[in-house]
Amino acid sequence: MELGLNGNGVSYEGSYLDALPTAGLEALYFVRKGNIHSGQKVLINGAGGSIGTFTVQLAKHLGAEVTGVDSTNKLDMLRSIGADHVLDYTREDFTQNGQTYDVMIDVLGKAPFSGTVRSLSKTGMYLLGNARLTQILRGQWISMTTKKKVIPGSAMQTTQDLIYLKKLIESGKIRSVVDRTYPLEEIAEAHRYVGTGQKKGNIVITL
Repeated sequence: MELGLNGNGVSYEGSYLDALPTAGLEALYFVRKGNIHSGQKVLINGAGGSIGTFTVQLAKHLGAEVTGVDSTNKLDMLRSIGADHVLDYTREDFTQNGQTYDVMIDVLGKAPFSGTVRSLSKTGMYLLGNARLTQILRGQWISMTTKKKVIPGSAMQTTQDLIYLKKLIESGKIRSVVDRTYPLEEIAEAHRYVGTGQKKGNIVITL
């Protein structure tokens, strides 16, 4: 499949389905758990990765005002897929800027826990990917003692959800962000590149 290249050096293909699972399904889990809807302010930490790029687009599709947090080299790409605001975590701590959000999604589970909870609205929801045990326990306490909710977890992958995402891509409502493609024999190099943390969206292995 031939991919176009945009000015940010990232390939986009509206029907590029190879990159959809598992990232798209995890993103769908987050937006559904957060009950994201029109008018909400949503922050996504780790927005420039495989799960994050789908989460940004799904949240925008549902009408939210989206802030994407990631490193400097990913900010233009985040704007190009619909993020209303972007923050560079290497220059700014989003938990210290005084902004509050209705839903905060930490794809990698690496954001400052206490600061993130403080940045929630009074009835806000904090969704955690790759949550550590301490985060789970602290989240349970916060959910029990305040109106805020902290929810860890990951998606139960279903064919129905995959078909739903496929239709969104085919209708042009969301798209896969593909940074690079590698042939199967270069999979070790693909892993090396992912490990640099510079990856924008997805890496696809071609067979």
